[in-house]
Amino acid sequence: MVYLYAKAIHIIFVVCWMAGLFYIVRLFIYHIEAKRKSAGEYTILHKQFVIMESKLWWIITTPAMYLTIAAGALMLYLSPSWLQMGWMHVKLLFVAGLVVYHFICQRIMRQLAAETCTWSSTNLRLWNELATLFLFAIVFTIVLKSAINWIFGVVGLVGLSVVLMMAVKLYKKYRKS
Repeated sequence: MVYLYAKAIHIIFVVCWMAGLFYIVRLFIYHIEAKRKSAGEYTILHKQFVIMESKLWWIITTPAMYLTIAAGALMLYLSPSWLQMGWMHVKLLFVAGLVVYHFICQRIMRQLAAETCTWSSTNLRLWNELATLFLFAIVFTIVLKSAINWIFGVVGLVGLSVVLMMAVKLYKKYRKS
């Protein structure tokens, strides 16, 4: 029964964590694009974005990450046989990548607050898609669990990456016209 509660908590906080990661990068994009406004408007927007980003990060996204990891660790403690499965190693590798992504976002947030960020809005749009790829990779790894299906999953993930990159580039062209 404890395992099921841990699993429910894990799923709930994965959703919260991913929502935070998706939204924080969207805020970064708006923050960068606010530089196109007048100096007075930018000053006001910059202060507001710093507050919004900080609250989202420290009240929702980061606690959700830690609770996701804690609930996942509890599930592995309660079912240690999962650690002998190859797919779990792959999943944990993707989760580690997502944690690195999380802390890079934190660094970007600090750079934006200090007004030292050199990322463009296009780069941030592409960066946002990386979280989508991690999400797809983790979910497909958990659901498919077999080597043959994993190969198809990787091919699908590469295809999704190409489609997402093309969509970002098309959106950039659309915005310029």
